[in-house]
Amino acid sequence: MSATAGARKRGKPASGAAAGAGAGKRRRKADSAGDRGKSKGGGKMNEEISSDSESESLAPRKPEEEEEELEETAQEKKLRLAKLYLEQLRQQEEEKAEARAFEEDQVAGRLKEDVLEQKGRLQKSVAKEIQAPASADIRVLRGHQLSITCLVITPDDSAIFSAAKDCTIIKWSMESGRKLHVIPRAKKGAEGKPPGHSSHVLCMAISSDGKYLASGDRSKLILIWEAQSCQHLYTFTGHRDAVSGLAFRRGTHQLYSTSHDRSVKVWNVAENSYVETLFGHQDAVAALDALSRECCVTAGGRDGTVRVWKIPEESQLVFYGHQGSIDCIHLINEEHMVSGADDGSVALWGLSKKRPLALQREAHGLRGEPGLEQPFWISSVAALLNTDLVATGSHSSCVRLWQCGDGFRQLDLLCDIPLVGFINSLKFSSSGDFLVAGVGQEHRLGRWWRIKEARNSVCIIPLRRVPVPPAAGS
Repeated sequence: MSATAGARKRGKPASGAAAGAGAGKRRRKADSAGDRGKSKGGGKMNEEISSDSESESLAPRKPEEEEEELEETAQEKKLRLAKLYLEQLRQQEEEKAEARAFEEDQVAGRLKEDVLEQKGRLQKSVAKEIQAPASADIRVLRGHQLSITCLVITPDDSAIFSAAKDCTIIKWSMESGRKLHVIPRAKKGAEGKPPGHSSHVLCMAISSDGKYLASGDRSKLILIWEAQSCQHLYTFTGHRDAVSGLAFRRGTHQLYSTSHDRSVKVWNVAENSYVETLFGHQDAVAALDALSRECCVTAGGRDGTVRVWKIPEESQLVFYGHQGSIDCIHLINEEHMVSGADDGSVALWGLSKKRPLALQREAHGLRGEPGLEQPFWISSVAALLNTDLVATGSHSSCVRLWQCGDGFRQLDLLCDIPLVGFINSLKFSSSGDFLVAGVGQEHRLGRWWRIKEARNSVCIIPLRRVPVPPAAGS
């Protein structure tokens, strides 16, 4: 047995290369043990690091990291844009639906008004909005020497024609109040002279297109003028007494005339021709009016009747209600009218009733000594077309504005507009912005009284509207 083998067997350390090899083994074992210790220690360090990383995760992230996370895919972007587009389309459709509903409401309202207007039952409520004008706001146009008897306003509200007992006709500018033209009095029997009236002008009418002006006088004549230039065109003869009323049928050149000879005549102005004559009144006819239908209404004076003439049927409807002479009449719409009489009463009529729907007695009060009082005569009436606003005139030193109640069954006083003199004619403008009054010292049909302090003039009364606030709870 060798010495080396014996030494290993006894457990003694070996010398030489064998010892170096054994030492290397021991070092490797120690190193591996140290590595294991390190790995264990490293495990503990890793746990601590992971704990630190968790605390860092609670801290605010960097913008670069957020942008990375907020980035969307192309598919997500398409989906988002499609949703936005659909939302815009939905909003547009809702807006269009609202606009259509609004337009339909407007169209329905207009159609309803058109139907009511055609039936003659349209009644726009404007009377409550009218504010009484101050005396200083009334414009006074002076040019006639004698009492104003009648007047008309052009359809575009740009000019006024007035006529008087001085036999002249004056065309006034509405804006400036200046005279645009004067048709002078014609001398009787003067041949070759400029045409005109040689006696009191009692009535006038203007066509709805503003082309023709017609005027009638006490000499039984009807003169036709070109309204723009005031050039004389034709002269209609045929009445056997004073021409007291004229009216054009709206939308046409058909002219109706009435006279103290108790007749109603129909003319075609465009063709310069006479059409027919209608009879029925038992006394001198005092006034006449017409609208779009082929019919006219007349005030029968002392025969105490109001008559509706149906031209195609050549028939008439007769209405009774006033106690005195019915001197003035005006259509409110195709189915309703207002009239005034010298018994001081104002009446509202419907074509379906032979008696007044409303009757306002002593509409302008009483005059005279105690115990001998008499009502003020109603010398003129006017109505704003298709509304509830009515005006009446007398010689009571004022023009009165009235409101027609629902169904024209009531007449309520709104306000008084101070004007001294006989209010012989009243006309509302087409827009309803003003009322024109023809004022005279005498009544248009006679000389029963004379008011010296009155001025023979045309008065333009502004009508300002103040919207009425809706009632509480409405």
